[in-house]
This record gives sequence, C-alpha cells and structure tokens, in this order.
Amino acid sequence: MTRRKVTPIAPNHNLIRPKVTNTKPNHTEREPYSVLERPLGTAKHVRIVGIGAGASGLNMIRTLGRNLKNYEHVVYEKNSKVGGTWFENRYPGCKCDVPSHNYQFSWRPNPEWSNFFSPAQEIEQYLDRICEEEQMMDKIKTQHKVIGAWWDERRGLWDLNIRNLESGEEFRDHAHFIIDASGILNNWKWPEIPNIDSFQGELIHTANWPKDFDYANKTVAVIGNGSSGVQVVPAIHPAIKKLYHFVRTPTWVLPPRILAMMMMDGPAKSILGQLELDKKENFSDAQIEKFKTDPELYKKFVKTIERDINGAFATLLRGAPIQQFATSKVVEWMTACLGGDEELCKVLIPTYPLGCRRMTPAPGYLEALQSPSTVLITEPIVGIVKEGIQLESGEIIKLDAIICATGFDTSFTPRFPLVGRHGNVQDIFREEVPRSYMSCALPGVPNYFTVMGPNAPIGHGSVFTLTEHIARYITRAIQKCQVEGIKAMCPSDAAVADYSEHIANFMPRTSWAASCSSWFKGGKVDGPVTALHPGSRVHFFHMLEHFRGEDWEYVYDHPSANRFGYLGNGFSTKELDANFDSAWYLDASADAPLS
Repeated sequence: MTRRKVTPIAPNHNLIRPKVTNTKPNHTEREPYSVLERPLGTAKHVRIVGIGAGASGLNMIRTLGRNLKNYEHVVYEKNSKVGGTWFENRYPGCKCDVPSHNYQFSWRPNPEWSNFFSPAQEIEQYLDRICEEEQMMDKIKTQHKVIGAWWDERRGLWDLNIRNLESGEEFRDHAHFIIDASGILNNWKWPEIPNIDSFQGELIHTANWPKDFDYANKTVAVIGNGSSGVQVVPAIHPAIKKLYHFVRTPTWVLPPRILAMMMMDGPAKSILGQLELDKKENFSDAQIEKFKTDPELYKKFVKTIERDINGAFATLLRGAPIQQFATSKVVEWMTACLGGDEELCKVLIPTYPLGCRRMTPAPGYLEALQSPSTVLITEPIVGIVKEGIQLESGEIIKLDAIICATGFDTSFTPRFPLVGRHGNVQDIFREEVPRSYMSCALPGVPNYFTVMGPNAPIGHGSVFTLTEHIARYITRAIQKCQVEGIKAMCPSDAAVADYSEHIANFMPRTSWAASCSSWFKGGKVDGPVTALHPGSRVHFFHMLEHFRGEDWEYVYDHPSANRFGYLGNGFSTKELDANFDSAWYLDASADAPLS
C-alpha cells in the first residue's frame, strides 16, 4: 500500500546571507537643506514584493493597482496556481463556515453560489475567475518561495532570496516594501505523535489531500475534531468499512447556521424565511435567478446576513446573558443530535465557554459518531506503529489509513529568516509572545506589512471583507511614503507595547482566553490570545479607518533628513495635471462632516 507524506524542502545551509549593517536609523547625520525641484504630490518609484496569491494577495494586487502610481509589484506564490487555502484544501466535505454571499469580495459579488456555505471547489473557481478577469497573472510568479529577507538601513531596501520550486534555482531580489499575505491557516503540520514515520499504510493530512486517495471499504482513523475533522468525518463515513475517530478535547458543534440565526432572533430572521433552499442548504435554480435579476433583493440579502454576522461578537463575552442563552441552545442541540446518550454527551459536549475554540457547523458529524461502524476514542495515543495507532493501554488499532485533521502552525513565526532592526523575527517570536501593530506591521521591521498578522480578526467572519480593509490601510501607508519622501517607516516600539497591553487586558473578557486547547492561543490550553482582534468585526474596521501617523517612526529620503523636503518647488501635482479640477475645493460643502 502506498504511503503518502509530504516532506518539507530541506533548508539550504549554504545560502549566502547579506551582512546585517546599520540596523538602526541614524537621525544625527544631516546634510545642508536644499529645495527639491519637484512639485508637491510627486510619487516616487517603489518596488513591492508580495508573498502569497490567495484571496488576500489577489485583493492586494487590485487595491495597489487602483490607488498607486509609479510602482512595480511582484507576488511570489509557492503553489502551482493561485487560490491559497482554497487551492490546497480539497478534502471531502471541505467548505466555508461563513455564508457564501458574504465570503466574497464586495467589488466582485457572485449571485450564483450553489449553497448557503460554499464548497471549497467553488471558492477556488471564484478566485481563479477573478485572477483571470482582472489580468493579475502578469504580477504573480507561481512555484516561487521567499526563503530569506534582510533589511538594509542605508539603502532603505529589503534584500530577498527566492527559490524557484520547479527548477530549484535560487536568486536575489530587492524591494522597498514587503507585503506578507501568506496566511494563517496555510502552513499545515503533522501531529506530535512519536514514530509517525513508521506507519506503513496511507498517511494523509487534510490540508494535503491526494486527489487519488481511495478510502472506500477501508479501516480509517481520523485524528482531530477541529473544523476540518468535523467536516471530513461525515463526508467519508458512508463509504468506509470502519472509522476510528480520535478526540482529545470536546468541541462545540453548532446547529445549522440558518436554524441558529432563526433561534437567536437576529437581523437575518426576516429574510431567511424567503429563501428557496433544500434540506442540504442548496439554493434552488429559481432563487439563484432571483439574485441575478433583482439586484435590490440581492443587496438586501447580503447586507442583512452581514449585519447578523457582525452581531456575533456579543456571544463571546464571558458571562453575558446572550452567551448563556446561546450556550443553552447549543447544549440542547448537541444533546438532541446525540440521542440523549449520557456517555456521548459527557465526552462530546464541552464544559469550557462557547467560543473558546473555533466553532463550526458540522451537519452529520454527531450523527456519524453514533453509527455502528464508528468508534470514538478519547484514550491518549502513545505512538504510531507500522500496523496503526498504539493507545496508552497498549492496544494497537490496526488501520489501512490515518487521516490527520490536526491543523496548522499558527505561531506567527515567519517561515523564513526575516531580519529587521531588532534581529531575526523568527528568533524573537520563538522566545516572546508575537506582537504586532493593529495586525498589519511589526516592531523593528521597517516597510514590512502583514495581512492577518498577530491578533488579526481571523475568527470574526469573512476574510474577504477583512482583507479589503487591511489592503486599503497598507496602500495608504505606502502611498504616504511615496509622496512624502519617506524612505522607511516602522511602528514604534512604544506604540506596539501600548497596543499589546490593551490586548492583554481586554482578552480575559472573552471566551477566547478561557481554559481550552485552541489555535487562538497557539495550541495552548492557557496563555495569551495571539490570533484574534480585541473587539468586534466592526471595531476592527473602525480602528483602521484612519492612519495614526504618530504611532510610526520615519526615515526620510531628503539628504538633510528634513521631513518637509517633499513640499518641493512650491507647485502641486494637482494644479499641473490638466485632467484634474484645480478648483475642486469649491465643490465640497463647508458644512459637510469630516470624513
């Protein structure tokens, strides 16, 4: 029987690493000031390197293209095609747990989603279409991986090492800015089980599912009951001979989202009853046609569901009446699905607060666990043997295949040496709690931006809409550098420390900080919450509306280091542009509210 396992590419220890010099800006060496002979508003040329061509990376291409001038942009994508998570994840039952019509870009609505929750393949096809229609491929280099980045203070540039994964060739590149959109749930990992390499059957990770893996009529183990585990179990259960499901920690299994929205009596209740859906939550052809031909109905539907999603944060506040109500309803639901079986209820219904771990709808999961062909195992695994899995009791479960639904490395440690002013971020994040500035930038790492960095709102709803707001924020920062003569910008250590202090003091209010094993806390039972924003989804959007320039440190292009060198020769690009209305200010009302 063929054993399947992807072995990570071995690091190249002979890689030439640039010498790190001038790691801190020098503000004391100033040359005499002279006026620059260019108008105010001139955008200097910059080179931008992006990492990752998933949803965030594709949106970044569009946002930069619509707002910047005089720039070049290349995106390095390690996979053979775009799509990120939705290209990589193809396990049976894989779908999004955010309603389809809200898991899309606001600038590219799709009224033709087939299901209330989109299957992975449909989301991948959606991203493929966008990439093709927006002609993005000329900026993307697939099968290319960034394997090192070093900041050069004197030049105000990043030096990068890139590996062509197809040829194995390594080459150098440079950038004024790096935008890391490589994602959080992207770097999958094997479980830490002794002797996992000794198994002679088929070893599968849900995030690297072989297209030709045939599990029919086999004895299969599924390790893990996170979001992928609770999807894959009911999907493969009908076809396999025997299923052993290994569960270490119980997880909250939500009722079908539509039912939950109706029970919570939120904004969506009024419109959900009007939808034409079958029992599997597929939209009827007639409903899809209504969405296509009635834009007002479609917009109303999308915005109503969005408001409902935005209201979910209140259920995560510990001890709040709404959380108590929601918990009672989920317990009632799980108990009913388990047929009131006291033993199963004790094992599968959590005692930790609702929301401590990621919650997901899982149609058919609890029902599959009651099947005669399913064995639920909570006994610890002590190791893997060639025949299967050995339990703490000494019993060996003989298996044809082991499916690891064990998630990803969510430590936020960069996957390559990232050397800024304070040294290699890999070393810093391994020793300290990962910290960021509003999830978008890191202390001591100039001209480097992250999409969904530490304490991003990854659990707050649709990533598509989130990445739009983050992309606009990053683009404004780069544009500021272009037109204000800024060579390097970096959030101050003090600002990041203050922001981190707020996070640490806020998180105990939420279920996320409760005692349970969660990737929100880097896989720990107790510890700081590093993967979520300290507030609601709308709170995050509101926070990013305005750029707080006072939180940043700047190094200027002007030889004198004068911050006002960008004012130039006294003219403005607005008055020199024949296509721009140089009296635009007369169109704005003096009584209009400030934006």
